Amino acid sequence: MKRQLTKLAVTGAVAAGMIFAQAPAPAQAQTAQPKQSKPAMNHRAMARHRMLQELNVTPVQKEHAKAIFQQARETAKPVRDQLRQNREAMATAVKADNKAQIEQLSADRGKLVGQLTAARTEAMAKVYHELTPQQRAKAGQIHQRVQARLRERMRQHRAIGSNS
Repeated sequence: MKRQLTKLAVTGAVAAGMIFAQAPAPAQAQTAQPKQSKPAMNHRAMARHRMLQELNVTPVQKEHAKAIFQQARETAKPVRDQLRQNREAMATAVKADNKAQIEQLSADRGKLVGQLTAARTEAMAKVYHELTPQQRAKAGQIHQRVQARLRERMRQHRAIGSNS
């Protein structure tokens, strides 16, 4: 039971985090050039937008979540930079066929991805605790619906793979 409640809490936090995870693009220096229009929302942004609507979050909750995720993004920036450097070093190691370096960089990448995941998940947990009990219940229902859809897709994928 405790495991299920923990799983539900994390799931709700992940669902809520998906809503708020995308930061707006940083403001660019004012120039004589006309302002560019905002890019179209990607699938994650659209999913977060739909989730916000389904959860009926208040403007205060939305602002708190934005602040929480902005802080998480700032905290995670050095890790993202290290991951970028790791990818570049990995490409060099692959081209040089340096197996020892590939193994080391892979291990380093695992640690960095773990740090990034922890930062994002902690932010999602904070946002989850900003939700009302009704919103948490609704987030759990949404998560179950999404998980069922994913399981169905995986089942179909496996069925297609076994037929070939």
